[in-house]
Amino acid sequence: MPGILKRYRVMCFAAGVMSLLLWFVELPVKYLLDLPEVEAKVLWIPIVHGYVYALYVLATVHLAVKARWQTKRIIAFVLAGTLPIASFITERRAQNLVKNL
Repeated sequence: MPGILKRYRVMCFAAGVMSLLLWFVELPVKYLLDLPEVEAKVLWIPIVHGYVYALYVLATVHLAVKARWQTKRIIAFVLAGTLPIASFITERRAQNLVKNL
């Protein structure tokens, strides 16, 4: 289980960072600023975020299956990857939940 938890923690960090970049860099540049040259430079953020989020979901489901979590908790942890800070919070909660097994 330590390898699965470590993979999950890495993906939480990656998903959280990419979500912060998406919400506070790419979206404001795209919708608030009228700078096409800057918008072209941050175009990679939503693409990378999509791939990282998919890997985050896989890591979450893998950990949840091994830890035998309920469906409600799995859904909450998967959705946590969509909010900027939530993946950092769920990473700590998952660490505590797995430690108590």
